[in-house]
Amino acid sequence: MDAHSRGRAEEVDPADQWVIDPRTGNYELRLDRSAAQQPSVASSRRARGPFASPRIAPRSARPGRSTTTPANPASPTAPSPGVPKPRRGDGPGGGRRGGRKTAGGGGGRGRRKGLAVVGGSLAFVLVGGALAGYLYYDHLNGNIKTTDTLGAGRNGFQKDQPINILIIGTDKRTGDGNQGYGDSDSPGHADTTFLFHVSKDRTNATALSIPRDLITNIPTCPTKQPDGSTKNIPSQRGVRFNTSLGQEGRDPGCTMRTVQELTGIPVDHFLMADFNAVKTLSTAVGGVPVCLEKAVKDRDSKLDLTAGEHRLDGEQALAFVRTRHSFGNESDLDRIKTQQQFLSSMIREMKSKDTLSSPKKLFALAEAATKALSVDKGMGSISQLTALAGELKGINPKNITFTTLPVLDNPAERVKATVVINPGQADPLLQMIRGDVSLTAVEQKEKAAEAAAKSKQDALLQGNRAPAADVRVSVTNGGGPQGSASTTLAWLQNSKGVERSSNLGNAPAKLDRTTLEYAPNQADQARALADMMGLPASALKPGTADAPPKTPMKLTLGADFKGAGISLTAPQQAPEGVQRVEADKAVCAK
Repeated sequence: MDAHSRGRAEEVDPADQWVIDPRTGNYELRLDRSAAQQPSVASSRRARGPFASPRIAPRSARPGRSTTTPANPASPTAPSPGVPKPRRGDGPGGGRRGGRKTAGGGGGRGRRKGLAVVGGSLAFVLVGGALAGYLYYDHLNGNIKTTDTLGAGRNGFQKDQPINILIIGTDKRTGDGNQGYGDSDSPGHADTTFLFHVSKDRTNATALSIPRDLITNIPTCPTKQPDGSTKNIPSQRGVRFNTSLGQEGRDPGCTMRTVQELTGIPVDHFLMADFNAVKTLSTAVGGVPVCLEKAVKDRDSKLDLTAGEHRLDGEQALAFVRTRHSFGNESDLDRIKTQQQFLSSMIREMKSKDTLSSPKKLFALAEAATKALSVDKGMGSISQLTALAGELKGINPKNITFTTLPVLDNPAERVKATVVINPGQADPLLQMIRGDVSLTAVEQKEKAAEAAAKSKQDALLQGNRAPAADVRVSVTNGGGPQGSASTTLAWLQNSKGVERSSNLGNAPAKLDRTTLEYAPNQADQARALADMMGLPASALKPGTADAPPKTPMKLTLGADFKGAGISLTAPQQAPEGVQRVEADKAVCAK
């Protein structure tokens, strides 16, 4: 006799509701009625409603262990009695002034596919929870909060291109128990920010932390007002990065625009959460394991732990990611390292068998994740999040690398409170991300496959090079800095001896990548120009028919172009000294 039959529906554990379907002989998870009932096919369909996902037969059938996809509940707006009730205070979560945390997660069908583990930050746990969310689709759909960023992102992603998602942790003091952390009246800042880059082949990912105290420029930002009108917030130069959100009325679209201008990397979407996400998600997963090299007692964050291993959830998890005076040199940069270690552990926990085989945990994660989630309109539904999770689910934690944008103490300050970019390390690191080069050592067979594909392109660069005086090229600017076509022309003519070159002004359309179009009989000229400019093989676009004599090649400068003489070929190794944390490795905070 099941719990529903005994009148104790609120105590139901979803794992206890697997029942056999006499029509198929398979076990199914019944959340919308007593396990003792066996409705007809027609009544079952009516109960699930018009938007319900179909039941999928399991690969194997054992009570409590079936891989059958659970049916949707009868109600489209609330969880069934079998779904764990939301806890008070569930909602978006984060860290505090740099201490807000994010995490990776997954979603999918039962034990075999489990949650699609997505990458490296809170938002990716959220995406994973969303993938499991079709169990009660409409209810979870109603949890998601959206922002119209007015074109700040690319509003989508292509299957054969990298995906870049901005993860924003705000320090806005919303939610139960968070008012006492200070700055209670603040509209919030971009306190903990990750740019999560997923490779175009979906085998690896890089999570780039952007320090909140970085001095940068915030571009002009159009924002949607409550009355539907648009307000342009003026640009600011030489201000802290964290003021790109909340301050002066800025929304997440302003942070997206700031990151794109800062890194040269286009952003597809944003995911944002505040303090409660760390508390609710760490609790839903059953706690996140952490390791401390020394005992900690921090009166500011309220973290009080002995040396050694601990499993943290709720307030303790939030205290761990917020603490600033317990590890390293007590700076925000060292707190970032602690946060990255926490997120790596969260990813491993999400990927663990204990999580993937527990229907109860999957329900709790789906509920906590969608409540903690705020996204752009391009990802404002469970179906859109599911599509994204499907793109990310194959990434192994060993191929997820956390790193931090390299910075230096601000030389303009006597008391060091802010930082500036360290171009010697940041430029090649950003070039690697723009060039879709992994920071993680992948499997040898993956390297071999990539090398085979690359050799096909490299063949374009093999062969003779024409003398500079014989190179003919017309230059257009399709996304580079203003005036790039004319400065490139001057550089080619005066520094490289390419006198048969011309400037055609702006291209008719914007391009993300610089391209060189040429005819087969111009291949020697193309190779010469590629060498001069540091063009990768992927930038070369050969035609199929020979060109008439004296016809110039066409060079279009894309958004990846940074200036004449700056190579576009991404380095294959990270600069020496760049901080990295790999998600599959446990590291003790010290």
